[in-house]
Amino acid sequence: MRYRPSSRTRKTAVGTGIALLLAALNAPAALSFAQDRIHEYRISRPGYQAEYGAWDVVDVPEEFRANAIHAALLRTGKVLLIAGSGNKEDEFDAGSFRSVLWDPEENTFSEVPTPDDLFCAGHAALPDGRLLVAGGTARYEVLGDAVTHAGGAMLLKNEDPDRGHDLPKGTRLRSPSGREYVTEAAVTVPPAAKRAVGGGAEITAAEARVFVVAVDEGEKGVTEDPAQYGVVGLTGEDADNLYGLAGPLTLDDQDFQGIDAAYEFDPEAERYVPVDPMAEARWYPTLTTLPDGRVLTVSGLDEIGEVVPGVNEIYDPATKTWSPGPERYFPTYPALFLTRGGELFYTGSNAGYGPADQGRAPGLWDLETNTFTEVGGLTDPDQLETSASLLLPPAQDQRFMVLGGGGVGESEKSTERTALIDLDEESPAYRDGPPLPQGTRYLSSVILPDDTVFTSGGSEGYRGRGESDILMAQFYDPEANAFRPAAAPTVGRNYHSEALLLPDGRVATFGSDPLFGDRKGTRTGEFEKRVEVYTPPYLKGGREETRPTLGAGPERAALGATATFATDHAERIAGARLMRPSAVTHTTDVEQRSIRLDVALDVERGAGEATFTLPDDPSLAPPGWYMLFATDEEGTPSEAKWIRIGGA
Repeated sequence: MRYRPSSRTRKTAVGTGIALLLAALNAPAALSFAQDRIHEYRISRPGYQAEYGAWDVVDVPEEFRANAIHAALLRTGKVLLIAGSGNKEDEFDAGSFRSVLWDPEENTFSEVPTPDDLFCAGHAALPDGRLLVAGGTARYEVLGDAVTHAGGAMLLKNEDPDRGHDLPKGTRLRSPSGREYVTEAAVTVPPAAKRAVGGGAEITAAEARVFVVAVDEGEKGVTEDPAQYGVVGLTGEDADNLYGLAGPLTLDDQDFQGIDAAYEFDPEAERYVPVDPMAEARWYPTLTTLPDGRVLTVSGLDEIGEVVPGVNEIYDPATKTWSPGPERYFPTYPALFLTRGGELFYTGSNAGYGPADQGRAPGLWDLETNTFTEVGGLTDPDQLETSASLLLPPAQDQRFMVLGGGGVGESEKSTERTALIDLDEESPAYRDGPPLPQGTRYLSSVILPDDTVFTSGGSEGYRGRGESDILMAQFYDPEANAFRPAAAPTVGRNYHSEALLLPDGRVATFGSDPLFGDRKGTRTGEFEKRVEVYTPPYLKGGREETRPTLGAGPERAALGATATFATDHAERIAGARLMRPSAVTHTTDVEQRSIRLDVALDVERGAGEATFTLPDDPSLAPPGWYMLFATDEEGTPSEAKWIRIGGA
């Protein structure tokens, strides 16, 4: 019989071997190597994983490695990773835009034709399971010495009520002094408005804005004075009716610019379907689902690179059209969550562009009256940019949390502050929660079926500057109001990173876009294309073998109705959660929420089946597809069953 050493003997041998190796080599490199091996050995032990969980890097075929700027879980269980141009200007110039579908169950990947640069768009799930994607990139920023041609916004006016004009990109406009500028995008100027007044007619000129740059380089293209510009090539009445107006056109920094395009991604056909465009171009917008299944779209940089000045829109999936929403200004990617009763709660979290003193205060927004009630109590209120925030589980409790964040723009500030607020209180206000281990920007926060929040990654510095990625993870327990450690990830995640819950109860992480590739900032950073998946402790230590199971059941149910599912071991089911799938970008995920289905009231134990009573409030559970998890007494979840709640 072949000799097999006992577990204890093997451990002793490993320890002795490492000690001898260190003694023999007597070098720092050997010590580091040995420490790494000890760490790898320790984290691979079943006991460790049963307490802290485990990470695994997914093998992504090279041809499917994309710059994941956005990640959304579809009702098919697949994850849509949207790159667009992927923050790569050469890809933008080449018109090369990407999306990749990942099937976590089969670990297969496929490429999806991407019709526009959806880099830095917004997204939200629609009632039928499609994903609304709106906005994206029309032009990359040009900063500092790279600005070689003066530019700025120009207002095009058309006084002809009988004819509109389609002006292609590159249309020239000339001032009386002879300075010429060209349009950076195609633009349509509609016909002027005409109405009868007395015995005559009143004409109101139509308007459209466009960004223009000077034909001449440097100071020759700068103009400080307002001027009227003629369209080169037009003659006669056309030249009189169509013209441009602009103020100073300078060599100042030129920001990113948005597009007005919108698409529905069909998870069955696995393709983008164009719908009506928005009235406003948007780059960095937030999309929030409303109780009736429509989607509110706010903020973003417009077609000239300015924050949309409070002009918001609502998408109706029944008609595939947009209509005006209540006006209110927010900085880009504001975290706007639907609350019970239909108001929106702005946690204060945002992802960037906008002045430091405008639209940053958190509060409750009543869309019906368009009133906004600020809430206070935040520590480090000037460090909400790039913070994470979420509706804590269960959603019925209406408690929100903000985690970390940093100062506006490229600020060196970051905070370890967390804050909690209970909207059911008479006068809601933030109070400090347990601090993070250190100041953290870009933290990912994912609600798990056991009502804990899994947080991971982030960096202390802006975009990971100074090699400041944080290779740590932890669980927040809302009931105990405390953090506890989790296994550390191996892949750093900062700007342009995402994390979301998978239907099997694991957490997948994507992306990261460091500014620099070294501590001193002398080497450009490289986008992180690896996918890393975390398996929580509730699926380790043998618990995965006794997890509850859900079998056949309905794919659709009305709000307030019951849904019955077969189960092999009804006695194992102690609770249930409806969980809305994530659509996340720039640390912003206003889609995810977990709704309690109480066992004592909502689950009947029977021979091989479990019955769940669904919520009756569409502001608590807006119409759409949800993952239904059953959990045991320890919080171990079943694999999710997809069910469509509400909607026409």
